[in-house]
Amino acid sequence: MEKIDILYEDNHIIVVTKPFGIPSQADNSNDEDMLSIVKTYLKNKYQKTGNVFLGLVHRLDRVTGGVMVFAKTSKAASRLSEQIRTNQFHKQYLAVIEGIGFPRRGVLQDYLYKNREKNKVYVCSSNKKHAKECFLEYTVLAEKDNFSFVKIKLITGRSHQIRVQFSSRNYPIAGDVKYGSHKELGNHIALWAYHLTFIHPTKKEMLSFSQVPLKSYFLNFEKEIEQLENR
Repeated sequence: MEKIDILYEDNHIIVVTKPFGIPSQADNSNDEDMLSIVKTYLKNKYQKTGNVFLGLVHRLDRVTGGVMVFAKTSKAASRLSEQIRTNQFHKQYLAVIEGIGFPRRGVLQDYLYKNREKNKVYVCSSNKKHAKECFLEYTVLAEKDNFSFVKIKLITGRSHQIRVQFSSRNYPIAGDVKYGSHKELGNHIALWAYHLTFIHPTKKEMLSFSQVPLKSYFLNFEKEIEQLENR
């Protein structure tokens, strides 16, 4: 079983780092998934018999990694889900995009449509059936060797949102061949859930968690990652 990097745990929630290459929950591949890994950890730690409750309140794509929170009680699951619905659950990502010269900071706004058969998302017009509006804020932190290192604040959490919004502007995430990248990185892309902020579901206090990616996964931006790590 995959070793778990636990950032925080109490009676209601557990915050972990999801590695690249592992699905958030079970899929058709039958590969080990993060939800099952954390359930097994809880079952063994607390010597629980029978099924262990663990609520999946948000997801990360298999090819991305980073900070995730799971709910250990149904009350926590419900309250965290409500925070997501009301935009009180805040996620920041780090990414390497192909190309330089992208405007240094800004907001990207699009309408997205998901083709569920192909599991692929497209930018579309606002009047397309099932189109969903999406927003993100970003800052370009550095440029090097025709790549740009970007910090992203996700405003809406649509499927594949970051990947599609940058790709549609001809700046795909490095390694994301599904959305136009020319850079092969193996079982991951250069996208990482770096920072998570939310209100504790019972204590009502604001919690923040950060975890930077392994430098080797992010091409030549080791120095920039170290700077974030030391803040």
